[in-house]
Amino acid sequence: MELTKNIFFNTDKLIENSTVKISYTGKLFQEASEEVCIHYGFGLNWEHVNDIKMEKTDLGFQAEIKLGEGDTFNFCFKDENDCWDNNNGENYIFPLEKVQNELLALEDEPVALSSIRKLRRSYLWSKKVRLAIYKIITYLPKIISGNYKRKLGNSQN
Repeated sequence: MELTKNIFFNTDKLIENSTVKISYTGKLFQEASEEVCIHYGFGLNWEHVNDIKMEKTDLGFQAEIKLGEGDTFNFCFKDENDCWDNNNGENYIFPLEKVQNELLALEDEPVALSSIRKLRRSYLWSKKVRLAIYKIITYLPKIISGNYKRKLGNSQN
């Protein structure tokens, strides 16, 4: 995913407490810097500030980052000569999404087989009910109006 020109992530969404790979092909890469570090933090106050040296590849500088908690992921880049790419003094700031805990199964808590069967059974019943409603809505008006004709095979024309 390209969030801004010359910055790419390997995911569509930035989610708290997940790992993300960032690729940078901006000004410092284009000026042939040998070493680039990403300077980053989280939230409006840049909490948990850290610097990571990025790996230089043919596709740009790359690094894997463990995203922390906060509303935003803030970062800028610095090379070996203390030249900065900080988005013209604005820094690069992107929103972080919260983890949806209700969808996660905890590893410590095994899921009972009976609860899986109940979920499957309720899913199958909901499919049957939806199919029955569809058939009633589709065919009941035809039966009431008398426009319902059974399809006959090719032998009875």
